[in-house]
Amino acid sequence: MPAPFGPDAEGDPLPGRLDAWLAAHAEELVRIRRHFHMHPELSGEEHGTAAYVAERLSAAGLSPRLIPGGNGVLCDIGEGDRVIALRGDMDALPIVDPKDVPYRSTVDGACHACGHDVHTTVILGTGLMLADLASRGELSGRVRLVFQPSEEKFPSGAPVMMRAGALDDVAAIYALHCDPRLPAGMVGMRSGPLTAASDMLEVRLSGRGGHTSRPHLTTDLVHALSRVVVDVPALLNRRLDPRIGVALVFGAIQAGQAANAIPQEGVVRGTVRMLDRNAWKTVPGMVEQLIRDVVAATGATAEIEYTQGVPPVVNDRVATAVFAGAAAAALGEERVTESPISMGGEDFAWYLEQVPGAMARLGVGRAGQALDLHQGDFDVDESAIATGVRVMTHTAMAAVGSAAF
Repeated sequence: MPAPFGPDAEGDPLPGRLDAWLAAHAEELVRIRRHFHMHPELSGEEHGTAAYVAERLSAAGLSPRLIPGGNGVLCDIGEGDRVIALRGDMDALPIVDPKDVPYRSTVDGACHACGHDVHTTVILGTGLMLADLASRGELSGRVRLVFQPSEEKFPSGAPVMMRAGALDDVAAIYALHCDPRLPAGMVGMRSGPLTAASDMLEVRLSGRGGHTSRPHLTTDLVHALSRVVVDVPALLNRRLDPRIGVALVFGAIQAGQAANAIPQEGVVRGTVRMLDRNAWKTVPGMVEQLIRDVVAATGATAEIEYTQGVPPVVNDRVATAVFAGAAAAALGEERVTESPISMGGEDFAWYLEQVPGAMARLGVGRAGQALDLHQGDFDVDESAIATGVRVMTHTAMAAVGSAAF
């Protein structure tokens, strides 16, 4: 667990500095998180959140800058040719907040149901702590805070931040993501694939409709759609190495209204997810060809729209080792566990396409609750905020002093 006030046994002042800083600011960080939770902003609309973050950083003597559009913030702390970046995403979800708490969302139809209010608070708190260390001459490098819009929406905000200079001179980048399945006070680490690529697929079929009593005179679109839904995922799984972890799952199917009429048009929509970065480049063409092959036998005409979303998050081995070591120093080895792979998508992957880095899971689980992300009643154990600041501060300090990058 964190050392008491003052230097640790080896003379490192960081644990004591963190203890003292968090003792003075932990309640303030909770208030900040609750402010964000009460005033959620959807993807692309994070102007108020960005302005609030910039104001708090400026008050600490830092020089944040808003990106063009005003809904993202970049802020460097310290000096040095190479930069270690810490990313926090700021957007909320279009979900109603049903919670009976004083900090319930004040915005109809918007809610921080994925923990981005915590992510933003943790990176802001870490930045304020690092500014304190820099003022004492105890930050031996440059750290960049990246407050990103539009993680939840495609096209997402990571490429926007990169165009604004988020990765200029960056040697490595780190992020945390809330995990309600992990108890507060713990973090989860994983080297290699952490989340899946996430793509969108829409297949629109058309053909001659008619009466259900005479299907031989029609192009039976309901049958054709069902063949796409059943056969294409099965065929795809037989074309690929199962270790790639591809999952094609349809979530919507629409065709016709009357029980005795075969429609002329129909559509299915779904997602394609995979854990392998190379497969992400080849699977789209394979999926389209399989759909055309299956549909050809039905006589229908297919229009296919395959939209690539985000690549998989593949944590760099060295960056993960630095992250895990820093988390153990911050919390104790017993509070660092292995994180499972998720088939969800996360646009932090775009940064990892350019520089080494890693994402970890921040435990926010509350005793006796079994909530999941993207649920309106999702909430966190707010003690996780201090845990996140400890981990990210230790990580920044370890990474700026590492020769690995």
